[in-house]
Amino acid sequence: MRKKRDSTATPIACLVLFIFLLVFQISIFSKWTLYAPTNSTITKAGKYKDVKVMGQHMAKQISCDRSHQRYDVCTVNATTVLEPTTSTFFLVEPTQALVEKVRPYPRKWETSVMGRIKEVSLTSGPPSPSCQVHHSAPALVFSAGGYTGNVFHDFNDGFIPLFITVNSIFPDGNYVLVIHNCRRWWECKYADLLHTLSKHPIVNLEKANATHCFPYAHVGLISHGFMTIDPTLMPSSINLTHFRGFLDAAYAQNHPFPSPNIYKQKARPRLVLVTRSGGAGRHILNQGDLNNAAEEVGFHVILFHPTPTTSLREAYALINSSHAMMGVHGAALTHSLFLRPGSVLMQVVPLGLAWAAETCFGNSSRELGLEYMEYKIGEKESSLADKYGNDDIMVKDPVRAQGKGWSTKIMDVYLKEQNITLDLVRFRRHLEEAYNKASKFMQNKG
Repeated sequence: MRKKRDSTATPIACLVLFIFLLVFQISIFSKWTLYAPTNSTITKAGKYKDVKVMGQHMAKQISCDRSHQRYDVCTVNATTVLEPTTSTFFLVEPTQALVEKVRPYPRKWETSVMGRIKEVSLTSGPPSPSCQVHHSAPALVFSAGGYTGNVFHDFNDGFIPLFITVNSIFPDGNYVLVIHNCRRWWECKYADLLHTLSKHPIVNLEKANATHCFPYAHVGLISHGFMTIDPTLMPSSINLTHFRGFLDAAYAQNHPFPSPNIYKQKARPRLVLVTRSGGAGRHILNQGDLNNAAEEVGFHVILFHPTPTTSLREAYALINSSHAMMGVHGAALTHSLFLRPGSVLMQVVPLGLAWAAETCFGNSSRELGLEYMEYKIGEKESSLADKYGNDDIMVKDPVRAQGKGWSTKIMDVYLKEQNITLDLVRFRRHLEEAYNKASKFMQNKG
């Protein structure tokens, strides 16, 4: 005969087991929160965030990333006061003794130009000065010095790295631009871009006298290379076409442009022909004959001779409404950023500049979805043949002439001493191809 089971044993056992599991779970959870941060410690672009573990700051209050060839960046990860006359960010409540210095311009490898970029200091001591101007948004600090004034460098070393940095570090778009070498002409020329980037007034380090305090600050710009954005290094795979969209937002929206007569030529595709002055080198000596040849092929030719004072709004209106653009390799081709995807860019490549042409404009044109064409001139089309002779190494083998470096002497030969007389019989075939591509684009996009 079986014994009767105790009715209270099972509930008691279950209760004991439940208490044991609960205590064990709390213990495991506590250990996990002790070692696991509640936020990411570092973003893909190298930006340390304010990470707290059990109420303690994990990230350094001042941190720098100096591992890149092109740039250094530093961050103050806590409330900071900027003393503008010394370009110094002070920690308000330092927990470590540290001083870092950085030159916020993304040409780190080029010591000659970096020597002209003023350093920004980030320090945990002495005690910070009192705050006179309060900002609720963080600071983004960079220099508009260096090669600024050359439109290629304005974008390559300035606005493209700025766009990369903003989208990597400040995805909410809320930050204050703090700028070294923020000259009046530069601020006026690029006002549309600057205002599209940030809704806050700029802090000009050369003009500011009052101290400014920020919740944190990022110093320096991130660069991915010449005229490019690497989507594998960007959140949401942002690329150069998104930068083109940013240009549209700055220049196309809410800006009524006049409709000059050149835009009323609907029957023929419009070719923007970029011209250069004779003293700057790489001048097309038979420019008039080239214009006539392009017109004969079927283009409506519009001459474009940009200067440092050229309005970018007007340049955008002209180029964005055109179907093709052509010019000799040079900074002025940076305006090809304003071409619509599917339109044509033809780059005339002088002797010795094949690498520069591809690196500066060939790659970026493809990334932007342009119909990119190159015309590499022959030896007889270069004025260097008359100066040095057809058999000279400077003419016959520019790659060998350049050797392992791009010295100032070599650079001056190919960039400044060289002019071009196009072989229009040979060149006409390229013009006809460009016309066919531009005509198809005009039919599809207007």
